[in-house]
This record gives sequence, structure tokens and C-alpha cells, in this order.
Amino acid sequence: MTKSDGPRVTDPAHRDGMRAFEVVLAWVESRILAGELCVGDQLPPERELAKQLEVSRAAVREAVRTLQAQGVVRSAVGAGGTGGTTVTAVPAHALTRLLRLHVALANFAVDDVIEARIAMERLSIRLACRNARASDLAEMRRAIAVMDDPEIDKSRFNDADTALHLAIAEAAGNRLAADFTGAIRESIRGPLLDAIRDVAGWEDLIETLRADHRRLYAAIERRDADAAESLVEDHIRSAWRQLRPGVPAPMVASEVRARR
Repeated sequence: MTKSDGPRVTDPAHRDGMRAFEVVLAWVESRILAGELCVGDQLPPERELAKQLEVSRAAVREAVRTLQAQGVVRSAVGAGGTGGTTVTAVPAHALTRLLRLHVALANFAVDDVIEARIAMERLSIRLACRNARASDLAEMRRAIAVMDDPEIDKSRFNDADTALHLAIAEAAGNRLAADFTGAIRESIRGPLLDAIRDVAGWEDLIETLRADHRRLYAAIERRDADAAESLVEDHIRSAWRQLRPGVPAPMVASEVRARR
């Protein structure tokens, strides 16, 4: 059996609750997860795939458009090896876009995203303490300098805050960790900005955030991974608690340690 082959989807049990184009999506997903389709491989021609899966060619085209939007495949018109639909690596921006849309549509509770963000940022900042280059540190300093502008507005501050956390993720040197950290942080950019716009006592909060950022940077610069991990968790939890007053929040790491 070649990579373009596979079991025919003829058993009605395979189609329960599935629209025709979803049959195609399921076939592609199963081939990728089984390692039978890899980056650079081509899907069978439209006519052949439609016949194999017993769906219409229109269903195949709809599935391909969905996969293109997700960044899983790209299609090209041409003869020989230049045409067809090719499996491609999902770019980071596609992951970010999908996660951001899920959060916006409330498929994930924002508090759940915060917890996932803490886990990923603890990993990223630990790796950044080990792997950050001079250029990475310079990128962090640039973001901090923007946030230190006394005339900065809330939207620009939020953008620079995002840039700092993304710079830390990039400094980790782990592509998967960086992509997930970036996707999660980008996905809550909107909710964070909404919370910042409505928060009382912004002048006090912004000074707290600036101090937090300087401490984070100092820990990375001196390669103190343990301190950096605790600081980034404290920073995220305490900031979110101040941005959402009245909403119960988990204890920050320093409070957990104090109660032990």
C-alpha cells in the first residue's frame, strides 16, 4: 500500500454524523497521524481521491480548502511535480490564528488559557535563561523601553507587553515551545486589552507591571532559571487578578510557598 492508498471509506459506520468533506478531512488526518503522509507528500488527484472515498469531487475541493486555511496543505496548478496538493508544515501564524479564534468564540475559558499560558511560559523562560543570545536580550530590552515610556497609551503598552513575552519565547530556542507560548499569548491579546481598558488604578498597575518586567529580564540576564520561573508565574497570576477584580484567582507562587 502506498501513501496515497488507504482503506476505502465504504462502511456506513465511518460516515455517521459526517458530511462528505469531513470524510476527506478524516482520511487526511488519519494518514498524517499514521505517518503515511508527511511534509512534501502529495495527496492523490482530486478525481482519484473522490472515487476512493466515495464522495463527490466538490467534497474533496471543500476539504482541501479547509486544509489550506489551516496551513496543512498547499495547492498548485501545473504539470508533473509542480502541480497538485502537497502536505506542508503548519506555520506558527496558522496555529496562532486558530487558537485566537477558539478563545474569541469562548470554546476555551480565558481562565483555562491563563493556566496553560503559565505552564508554557514557565518552560519558555527556563529555556530562555539557558539559551538567550545577545540579540534576544536586546529584543527584550526594546520591548521594556517601549513600556517605560511615560506617555504610552494602554493599547501600545499591551502590544509591547506581548512583544516582550514573545521575545522570551523566541529566546527559549525550542520551536514547539515558542510557537505554543506565542499562540497562547497572542490569543489573549484582545481580552487583556479589554481588561486593561476597564481596570481601575491603571497608574499603579502599570508601575507594578514595569517592575515585574525588569525583574524578569534581570533573572534571564543572570541565567537564574528557578527565579525566572517563579517570577513569571507570579507576574501572570497577580496581573490577571488585578485586571479582573472580584473574580477568584489561584494563589500566586509566592503565596503557595508562604503557606508551606
